[in-house]
Amino acid sequence: MRDIPDPLRLVLKQVSRSFYLTLAVLPSSLQTALGVAYLLARAADTIADTRIVARSDRRLYLDLFRQELELPFPPRLAEIPQALTGVQRIPAERELLLRLPECFAVFGALEKEDRLRVRGLLVALIFGMQEDLRIFPGESQEHLVALESRADLDRYTYYAAGCVGEFWTEMLTAHCAATHGWDTSVMRTRGKCFGQGLQMTNVLRDLAQDLRIGRCYLPRQDLQELGLSPSDLLDPAAGERLRPLLRKLLGLTLSHYAEGWN
Repeated sequence: MRDIPDPLRLVLKQVSRSFYLTLAVLPSSLQTALGVAYLLARAADTIADTRIVARSDRRLYLDLFRQELELPFPPRLAEIPQALTGVQRIPAERELLLRLPECFAVFGALEKEDRLRVRGLLVALIFGMQEDLRIFPGESQEHLVALESRADLDRYTYYAAGCVGEFWTEMLTAHCAATHGWDTSVMRTRGKCFGQGLQMTNVLRDLAQDLRIGRCYLPRQDLQELGLSPSDLLDPAAGERLRPLLRKLLGLTLSHYAEGWN
């Protein structure tokens, strides 16, 4: 992380928890690219999640963020910290948004191939965040919406975490001699599945919490087969009827983890 300025390194430590410890034991050629990728991904996630501005405006600011990745130094980048640095849930996230120009400076100084990999990851993550804001229009159980199909759930877990598994695999194969014998295509798919398994764990673990903020990641079509609607899940008594679907999704999650283990 030698190319990440000390103030940004402190912010990284504050917003990333265990990830900061992970970076410290990676080969030095990976640390800066993965560190700034995390900072930028966390900044985009903060924009997507903030309650300071309306959801439509969050999508606009994510567009500005993406434009900075594709067209360096657009004149409107400064609008992001100006609009979104009110009272954040985590104070370090406010500091991160204020230091976005420094994050983009580190990103711009990466070697070309690493910069392209980080850009590809962030464009995918931002697309997923914008889709999330489009699909789920509210932030309470009164505006509860479900994903439509199992394909939509697969798409959601890919853009939330599967693309990170692909990116991680690409970075390792580029920088670590021990991976040079890998079949990159096969390992990239396994990395994607591992990321999706992690996100499916979040889906299953956080089901009740997500319902309270208007999000049902369990597909409506699967619920309908069980005679359930998304709003039925707000009643704990629906748990027994839901169990067959949860078992199927747990099986899917474990299959993703098996690929990650491979």
